[in-house]
Amino acid sequence: MHEQELNPRERAVLALERRGFTGAGAKERAIREELGLAPVRYYQLLNALLDDERALAHDPVTVNRLRRVREARRSER
Repeated sequence: MHEQELNPRERAVLALERRGFTGAGAKERAIREELGLAPVRYYQLLNALLDDERALAHDPVTVNRLRRVREARRSER
């Protein structure tokens, strides 16, 4: 499974996460317009990607940053 590349949608999710968004709703609008996804579905896909070694190999900086954010949120609960 590790040899497989990420599919175009998975790569697009990571690419969107690399960008900085300013203003409320800008990211959600990009999710809907560029990916054609509901934000809830987008975050489900993103969360699954954070546990995917292929995503880590594809974009280690973004995946590791998001993993740290996720862990920080979990420890706040």
